[in-house]
Amino acid sequence: MLVLSREVYDTLVSRARRGRPAEICGLLAGARDSPTRIEDTFQAENVAETPETNYEIHPEEQLAIMEEIEDRGQDVVGFYHSHPAGPDRPSETDAADATWDGYSYVIVSLNGAYPFVGSWRWTGEAFEPETVHLE
Repeated sequence: MLVLSREVYDTLVSRARRGRPAEICGLLAGARDSPTRIEDTFQAENVAETPETNYEIHPEEQLAIMEEIEDRGQDVVGFYHSHPAGPDRPSETDAADATWDGYSYVIVSLNGAYPFVGSWRWTGEAFEPETVHLE
């Protein structure tokens, strides 16, 4: 289970809406306990060649954000990105690019009348859906 506050939810949805038509992306900070809690979000620049359909975080920026999260005494709990036109699940590209086993991958889809925020954990071979609990 992944627990997030209304503030984190609103931040993710707002960034996704403002970033259209490109995908937005970043890292999630919090506690990797059970359940995993997202306490903060860190936006990163999407440096993908086709940002409308893909996302990529520059390795140096990702490392700097990870160090900042750890310096704050938090855990890196996962990553987030948006799908401005769907789907409401990880794409084949997302699965091909996933590398962090056991971490949450949050997707904000703007495909329908209302935003959809879902999360999946990467097993090293596939994404497994996880329950998102909004506090």
